[in-house]
Order: sequence, then structure tokens, then C-alpha cells
Amino acid sequence: MSQLLQETLVEIERHVAGSGWDQPPQLFALARTAELMAREPDFATRLGLDPDRLPAEALTPVEQDPLPDGPLDESLAQVGWPPEVAGCALVQEVVMLPPEVEQAMPPHADVVEWASDHPERREARLAVAVLRDGSRACTIRLRGPDEDELLVGPDLAPALADALAATLV
Repeated sequence: MSQLLQETLVEIERHVAGSGWDQPPQLFALARTAELMAREPDFATRLGLDPDRLPAEALTPVEQDPLPDGPLDESLAQVGWPPEVAGCALVQEVVMLPPEVEQAMPPHADVVEWASDHPERREARLAVAVLRDGSRACTIRLRGPDEDELLVGPDLAPALADALAATLV
């Protein structure tokens, strides 16, 4: 399932990338496509879903309403999913710093402000997906000359994956 989840997340990230940079965080429910087609046959027909051409465990991302303004952890703490939702994904823009720079951060600094002003910062689009079975997938796309490169792996953002998994409980 993890390969299928990774492929679904890459599809979601490409969808978000189509709107360019400087986007707010975007949340997606992940539905099992076969179950979605059974529950909502008209919706499946409008999407052009063909059950004979899909893997048995295929996932369909469903974009959610925008998250409220404010800290992401507080917004995610308000999210809960019904049992028919197999998982969820979040795409957000982040600022990344080299590890040695992070260690040099002043103790009482505003982390976001300090990182955003640092000359060695890299802006990136981070996408994370989790399923109820514990599967995880992550992607990172750096802003700038290497935008065609997409880093993938299950453990690129473990804290965010944990926060998303908590919304499924």
C-alpha cells in the first residue's frame, strides 16, 4: 500500500503545484476509490473513474475546505474524519534550514520569523499523507532552480505525519 499511497501523494502535490507558490495549507481526505464508486456512482462517473482500470486499493483524494487561519497544529487538532475516510493528506509550504543553522538559533527567537529571515533558508512545498493502517508518505519540492526535483520518502516529516494520523483516531 505504501507505493500506492506515495503515488497518490505525488499526484496531490502536482495538483497543488499547478496553482503555483505562496498557497495556504491544503487538506485532502483520502477515500478508497472502490468504496467511493459504490457509494457515489454518479460522482465516480463524473470523474471518469473506471473500476476495471484501477488497482484494487486505489485512493481518491478529495480536497477539503481551507483550514482556518492560525497555527497549523491548532487547526489539525480540530479535524476529525468519519470511518469511511481511509486517510488524509496535507500540503503546505515550509522554510527549511541546514541542521547546523537550526542549532545556532537563539533560544527565545520566534522560530518562523528567524528562519524566514535567514540567508541560508530554502522554501519548499511539503506534502504528507497517512492512512488508518499506519502507512505514510512524504514529498518535498524545493522552490527555485531545482523545482523539477521531488524528494520522496515515508519519514521526511515524522511530526506532521503523527499530527495527521491523530486526526484519523
